[in-house]
Amino acid sequence: MVNKQKGSNMSTILITIFLVAAILVIAYYLVKRFMVLVVNAILGLLLLVILNFFHVLQWMGKPDLGYDLATVLISAIGGVPGVCILVLLDILGITL
Repeated sequence: MVNKQKGSNMSTILITIFLVAAILVIAYYLVKRFMVLVVNAILGLLLLVILNFFHVLQWMGKPDLGYDLATVLISAIGGVPGVCILVLLDILGITL
């Protein structure tokens, strides 16, 4: 009977090690993806500030994008592509 308990105890330890390793791999993947999203959001907001600071859209005869709620949220969530879409919509005369 003692040998039977050792075998089940060993399999429990192996299963636990496997589950901990799987959780660590998943956590690493999620943190890596999250960091990409954070960097993209920071770059988008920074690009919005630079465009407004240097009045880039005024060079084309258009008003600056401004800092209203919709613009900041699109820049933060969409990142650099979000700011590019905002600029394109502003050039085409579509307001938010």
